[in-house]
Amino acid sequence: MTHALSISALGAALLVAGFAITTDAEAASRRVVRPNAAGGTTATAAVVRQGPYGGGIARGRAVATDGQGNATAVRGGVARGPNGGTASRAGTNTRNADGSATHQSSLSASGSQGSVQSSGSASRDASGNVTQSRSTSATNAATGNSVQSSSSYNSDTGLTRSATCYNASGAVIACR
Repeated sequence: MTHALSISALGAALLVAGFAITTDAEAASRRVVRPNAAGGTTATAAVVRQGPYGGGIARGRAVATDGQGNATAVRGGVARGPNGGTASRAGTNTRNADGSATHQSSLSASGSQGSVQSSGSASRDASGNVTQSRSTSATNAATGNSVQSSSSYNSDTGLTRSATCYNASGAVIACR
């Protein structure tokens, strides 16, 4: 099974959802399930909802399997608040027939209070060994202060975390 198959299915679902959120429709959804060329099934879904005061959401998901026991799921979504705040999230999960698996995800949000971005990944090999990492940054809109944090996990060495805070000029300050 190819990763591109899943990504293109999600892209199509989100393209439909993104187009629909710009219209005056209050709600729309679509689900499609069909056989694919890899000997499995591809399922896509898209949902769009628009609120009465200008906010709305659009999200999509695609799942693809093949005839050998492998599967990939991709998903994403965007939201817009009535006061201008925005958020987006995306992720990919893959499960292989040998028991290995991977996960990747990211999120971003911004509004009058500030902004946050985060991305990470995790994997498990066929023997059950796990690794994980995530990086996050956030900025306070009122003060300009920010924090950057990261974490990583390895089933052999354990968990590691770090965080550094900055003022609006970029100088390191104490995290509270």
